[in-house]
This record gives sequence, structure tokens and C-alpha cells, in this order.
Amino acid sequence: MTDVTDATFERDVIERSDQVAVVVDLWAPWCGPCRSLGPLIEKVVSEHAGEVELAKVNVDENPQVAATFQVQSIPAVYALRQRQVVDGFIGALPEAEVREFVARILPVASEADALVDAGDEESLRKALELEPGNVGAVVSLASLLLSRGEPEEAIALLGRVPETAETARLAAEARLALAGVDVAAPGVESHLDQLLARAKDDDEARRELVDFLQALPPEDPRVPAYRKALAARLF
Repeated sequence: MTDVTDATFERDVIERSDQVAVVVDLWAPWCGPCRSLGPLIEKVVSEHAGEVELAKVNVDENPQVAATFQVQSIPAVYALRQRQVVDGFIGALPEAEVREFVARILPVASEADALVDAGDEESLRKALELEPGNVGAVVSLASLLLSRGEPEEAIALLGRVPETAETARLAAEARLALAGVDVAAPGVESHLDQLLARAKDDDEARRELVDFLQALPPEDPRVPAYRKALAARLF
């Protein structure tokens, strides 16, 4: 779930709908039906993570978004795919009808998607022949290539699709592998400290450090520590 504002609407709703269906829930704190509908939508959408995303918009604080949808009554809920409104409803609905609404906007599995589910390299390559920009196939095949030490093709594949947190992480891993850098190597902190010391005046060092931070698991305590240190160096 993302809290969307007038300033982030274009990025978090319009642009994001190119990759995944986005449900926009227009609400306000004083609206009783909004308070009952909101948690229900959150629950149903969370059951389809990766296929649908939820964007919450407080209409009192974000009048431009409200005007975009010509909102006259809330709660108002709209679904977008490929930058177009494809479905919507006004008012609080029971859970069964909310589930029907979400089900209508779920992506229909294609032949390429079925091949991605198979997961082997031959199937993934066939999926990309059918749909060169299939994100699931790109991510799965790039991961496979990285696991067997073929970062160059992984980077080329990842360039086919819009960047997400997952593709950015894989691309960072691939660039580090090309440079012969092992993120899991013992004593890697010493190398990170050297990169940090050079980061302000050395573009390559800064890029490698950023790649390190993207490649590390987000829960790794070094990630926030080095991001903060890098920001202090640069600004």
C-alpha cells in the first residue's frame, strides 16, 4: 500500500500502472464508510501482491488527484491499467463485492506466464520469444544467469524492462560480478570504507558503493549506515 499525494500521483499511480494494476482508494478521515471500506480493500489487495497495488489518497489533502477523478462522493475506488481507468465503484461495498472487483482487474495468465511458472531456462527463453518484455521471465532468467556466473547477459536482459527494486538489485549484483566483486566476501566492510572515502570525487567508486548497497539485503544494518555516511560525504 502506498499513500499517494498530488506530487507523487504521476509516478506512483499513472506510471506504475504500466507495470501492474493500481487500485486507487479516495478517502478522507471524517468519512465513516471510508474507514470501513479501507481495511477491507487493503486486505483483499494484499492477497494479490505483485499483481495489484493499492494507492490511498486523502482527498482533503490532495485536491488535484480528487479533481483528476472528478470525485463528488467518497469513498471512491478506481482501478488503472496501462494509464487508463478500467473499473471503479462509489461507496462502501461488502467483502464479496470487493473481491469481485479486484478479481476483474487481475492479469490473465498468458502462454508466456505459464512458461515462466515452469522456471527452467528453456521455458524462460521461450517466454521471452513470445513476450520480450515479460518482467517475470526477465527477472527469473537474469537470476539464473547470475547464479552461474554470466552477468553480461543478465545486464542486457534487465535493460529490456522498466526498473523496479528487484531489477535494480539484480543489475547491481551483475555489475559487481562483472567487476569481480563478491558482496559476501569476508572483510567486505574494509572495501566499502575505501569506496566511501573516494565517493565524493570518484564516480566509479560512488557507483560501486551504490551497487553494493542495492545488492545487500534491505534488512542488512550496513545498508542504512552506509547510505547515511554516503549522503553526509556528498552533501
